[in-house]
Amino acid sequence: MTELMLTGAVFGAVLGTVFWGAVLLLPWRPTSTREQIELKHEVQFSQNLSNITVLIPARNEAAYIQRTLENVKVQGEGLQIIVVDDQSVDDTAQLAREKGARVITGTPPPTGWSGKLWALEQGLREVRSQYTLLLDADIALSPGIIAALREKAETDKHTLVSLMAAPSMDNTIERLLMPAFIFFFKLLYPFGLANKSDSQMAAAAGGCILVETQALHAVGAFGSLYDALIDDCTLAARIKQTGSNTWIGLSHAAYSHRGYHKLETIWEMVSRTAYTQLNYSLILLMMCTITMVAMFWFAPFTFVLLPDQKTYMISALAWTAMLLAYRPTLIYYHRSPLWVFALPVIGTLYLAMTWTSAIRYWRGERARWKDRQYESKKGS
Repeated sequence: MTELMLTGAVFGAVLGTVFWGAVLLLPWRPTSTREQIELKHEVQFSQNLSNITVLIPARNEAAYIQRTLENVKVQGEGLQIIVVDDQSVDDTAQLAREKGARVITGTPPPTGWSGKLWALEQGLREVRSQYTLLLDADIALSPGIIAALREKAETDKHTLVSLMAAPSMDNTIERLLMPAFIFFFKLLYPFGLANKSDSQMAAAAGGCILVETQALHAVGAFGSLYDALIDDCTLAARIKQTGSNTWIGLSHAAYSHRGYHKLETIWEMVSRTAYTQLNYSLILLMMCTITMVAMFWFAPFTFVLLPDQKTYMISALAWTAMLLAYRPTLIYYHRSPLWVFALPVIGTLYLAMTWTSAIRYWRGERARWKDRQYESKKGS
């Protein structure tokens, strides 16, 4: 290996270590798990929730919808539940009716609309309550969490309150990739910044969002973001731009019961919006690539190419920073801190998913999900 290449590797290692140090030292603490709502008191089932409507878009969710509705129905009294059947070809609608939900038969999305947002738009027309809870069909809620969300909104005067649902971690691929999914999301959308009223950063997790119904209408409801693929964060941004406060946090009381048993399913989920998060920018994609290669490969492993005291020290600092950064997420999801040693592989997989997303966009495919394909502007 030439001296120039070795010098470049050392520079990449230093750069990656500096990046890890910056992640740890940022004042808004993006790696922290302090933003959370957990149920620590005895649940009161008699709470009146009649000022909340649960709105669930569902497309071919027969495997999940009944469990989701069972958990919703025990939340309290007076809760209204609307399921919008988004052109399902399975028993989603029938199973939802069996659990007592009001089912609306959705129509095909108009040109340019994402299917989920069109389903929500149709359902919102039937909502008359003060609050709307936007809930994905695969999210189970622990008893009392809806009341806790409302209390958070009312006490802290938040117009929108959102929970990042705990992902399923029942198999090796989920345990490998899902904690990192949350970790990377929080690096892209730091909760500490998103929850500040004076910050332009806005974030929400679409699986579970409690929002004032009037505020939804004030920003044009879902018609104002009809073609957004990262619709949850876009909605939070619209709400925040009106001067209202938003909040996002973690919780074990909202959790996904949709399993990801293959790498392929997680790959599809991430690649659906990865390039969108980079604003379809080739420059940002290249910067992301350089950053991740420096952080996950040069920083921890340069000592293999050039074994001396300097590179050993750089690698030791990088591994220490990686552990300190990733450890809060691992502990929150009850995973061993030893999973940090898988971060280089994990980071490489997520980078590959991002490139998959970009390549599809360049080919004219903006995204694909639920048997639907959304064309990129480049391809139109």
